Amino acid sequence: MGLKQKIYDVLKGKFLIDEDALKNWVFILFLTFLALMMISSSHSVDRKVQKIAKMNREKKELRSQFVALRSDLMKLKMESNIEKQVASKGLYVSAEPPIKIKIKQ
Repeated sequence: MGLKQKIYDVLKGKFLIDEDALKNWVFILFLTFLALMMISSSHSVDRKVQKIAKMNREKKELRSQFVALRSDLMKLKMESNIEKQVASKGLYVSAEPPIKIKIKQ
């Protein structure tokens, strides 16, 4: 049997119906299983990459919100700003420093 005949037999599918075709079918099923596992793994990786990208975007947004809120808090904590807010309630900054009271036992 020449090489030409072997190639012709493979193209016709004779290796799937010969006497020892069972081992060929087992091998084909094994290759199919491996291909399905590779496809499944690839889809899983794609989902994880998309999830990581989404979480990175959310992290950047939260970081910018944090910086903006911290800036606003620093402005609110300034002494001049606090003085303006409590002036409407009749409170003011004392010109005299507080007196320390000591108790002797």
